[in-house]
Amino acid sequence: MPLTTCYLCKKFVLELINPQVQLYAEQYSSPEDEVLEEINAFTQRHPESQMLSGHLQGKVLEMLSCMIRPRRILEIGTFTGYSALCLAKGLSEDGQLHTIEIREEEAVKAKEFFSRSAYRSKIILHLGSALDIIPALNETWDLVFIDADKPAYIEYFNLVLPKLRKNGFIFADNIFFHGQVLEEEVKGKNAKAIKEFNEYIQKRNDIEKVILTLRDGLFLIRKL
Repeated sequence: MPLTTCYLCKKFVLELINPQVQLYAEQYSSPEDEVLEEINAFTQRHPESQMLSGHLQGKVLEMLSCMIRPRRILEIGTFTGYSALCLAKGLSEDGQLHTIEIREEEAVKAKEFFSRSAYRSKIILHLGSALDIIPALNETWDLVFIDADKPAYIEYFNLVLPKLRKNGFIFADNIFFHGQVLEEEVKGKNAKAIKEFNEYIQKRNDIEKVILTLRDGLFLIRKL
């Protein structure tokens, strides 16, 4: 696996996806709509722009949501709203998407983007800690997307699984954590937490699971 030097962080990082392959895949995928394009451009100027799902993963999330046709979606980690709008495209006619963001600045900006989309009436944004908000939501979920603080991934999973319908799906993002989970000695609390989550999911026999080698790794989990 090729290594590239990241001068910004002054360390070696794994180049998980060949950039030419990424560009080719994006070129032959359907383009972003106007609002997603705007979110993408805005988020590229954000200091944590790497958190954006982006064109290719966003289109995959949209396609999967359209296949499932969920009535209720829960997203844990809104950021600037890109993935929420991608997932919302698959909602059933009476569907709703609940998305949770702990940081007010990002939540305000995401809400602004939602207000200009065709799905504004279907998206409910909650500001605060997901660990507090999830138990208060009286819903049965068809699809859950986990993309928030990594040390809480196992807690999030255990909170939502009882409220997930049979054959419902959980998607968990960043499960390679920039390639750090592939190292012999995993360092850093986030990388360690993701490794623990991956091992926890692997051992469970009440779910089906598969990892997509897309962007920073996406776990697809189906409740049996």
